[in-house]
Amino acid sequence: MKKKLMLYLEIQQMKGRGFSIQQIAKQLKVSRTTVYNYMEKTPEEAFEWVNSLGSRKKKLDPYKDWIVAWLQEYPHLNASQIQDWLLEKFPDFTVGESTMRLYVNQIREEYQIAKTKVVRQYEAVEEQPMGKQVQVDWGETRQKTQDQREIKLYCICFLLSHSRYRYVEWQNRPFTTRDAIRSHENAFEFFGGMPEEIVYDQDHLITVSEHAGDMILTAEFQAYKQQRKFRVHLCRKADPESKGKVESTVKYVKRNFADSRIYTTIENWNERCLAWLERTGNRRVHGTTKKRPVEVFLLEKQHLKPVSKLLSTESITGSSITRTVNKDNTVFYKSNRYSVPLGTYRPKGLNTVAIEIKEDTNNQQRLIIRKQPDGEILANHPLETSTGKLIKNKNHGRDRSKGIQSYKETVAQQFKDLELSSRYIDILMEKYPRYKRDQLAVLQKAALEYPTVIDEALQKCMSEHLMSANDFTDVAKYLAAPRKETPPVPPVQAVRADCADINVETHPMSTYTEILGGAAS
Repeated sequence: MKKKLMLYLEIQQMKGRGFSIQQIAKQLKVSRTTVYNYMEKTPEEAFEWVNSLGSRKKKLDPYKDWIVAWLQEYPHLNASQIQDWLLEKFPDFTVGESTMRLYVNQIREEYQIAKTKVVRQYEAVEEQPMGKQVQVDWGETRQKTQDQREIKLYCICFLLSHSRYRYVEWQNRPFTTRDAIRSHENAFEFFGGMPEEIVYDQDHLITVSEHAGDMILTAEFQAYKQQRKFRVHLCRKADPESKGKVESTVKYVKRNFADSRIYTTIENWNERCLAWLERTGNRRVHGTTKKRPVEVFLLEKQHLKPVSKLLSTESITGSSITRTVNKDNTVFYKSNRYSVPLGTYRPKGLNTVAIEIKEDTNNQQRLIIRKQPDGEILANHPLETSTGKLIKNKNHGRDRSKGIQSYKETVAQQFKDLELSSRYIDILMEKYPRYKRDQLAVLQKAALEYPTVIDEALQKCMSEHLMSANDFTDVAKYLAAPRKETPPVPPVQAVRADCADINVETHPMSTYTEILGGAAS
């Protein structure tokens, strides 16, 4: 309350000294609206108003500590982003946008947290009809990890020009043309259709060159364009109005979603971004259209051209996609998790698998997961069309039908030396008391995969004190791998004892030179 009165007195004093509204606002770090409000009040009105603030509770007061902490740590945050963070932290949180802006401005004034704005000017362009155009652009950000490291992330943004409905996809490495094609497929699936025209910048992933309207696309993207049959519109250089909508979207995604958000994994980051699109990115009233993109999209969706589920670029040609196995022995694909056998994830190994999409005899699409592109099948799942699901094969989980002792005996009997295998398993059980079943499952999987070498692997693990089921698997895999045989070294002939004193006749060098037709020097 005291700060409000002090601010009122300072504004009145500066007004008396002839300062302009803009000068007062700049020097006191408050908005011009605030200066106007304070200047219009008499001392009695100001005192009465300040006293009323003490008894009046505001809807956002319970969240004040969060808002102050965020603004102090990240002074550049805007009210829209803070509102989204509150929605993420408190799903039942509801407050109007204008209320949020006023409250954040009051917090800034109360705690003297200034914010600078950079305004970019755009020329107005005519609105596109429904279903005609999608604008595409790329962006990149630097994010902090939980251990305070900084990494670089890359995104591709799609924006339906009429409804302003958005789709965003992220990678932790730069995009390739194949990545861009895959993202287009995901975007068409997200939108439920495809527009007539797609607008791009002159990006090296899409074009080789462009001159006076004649453009040469990259070979891979040209093949994709011909297969999907959409029209390409390339922007001129230094022409932001051509795709200013999606450029604003990239800026919006970077400032509202990505800014100051902590990164964990790329799968989690994409999941959180999709949740942000549903919660904020596509739900907030658009500043130009004054409508919610999600509501306008329901109408525009009817004007999009239908597309097939998948393209040959990723499935029908048989080419595979690489994915990382998560710690919970799942593979992330198109916002869903698919299980792989327990023990596939290796704490110290290379946790990558190859996946491909195929149709079964019933024309149902299935997700095939292999250790190598041409290797044995680890998992075969029906392809899930919705998002956020866990598709799990019951055989991939722990064997809960047996007790630990019975399970241990079953695994031990896979070896010829039952006593030695039981002793090895006992050591594993003692070393990993919380992961007994996991260790047994990995050991059993290795015994099934490398049956001819498991006894030799067991001997080696015991002798070299490799006490982990994963170590055992590594040893078994090494022993089972084909290796080139080293040709045998011929044995050295022993010298017979009765020949040791034989004298060999020698000749002078001239004898050999005469035989060869030369002369002795």
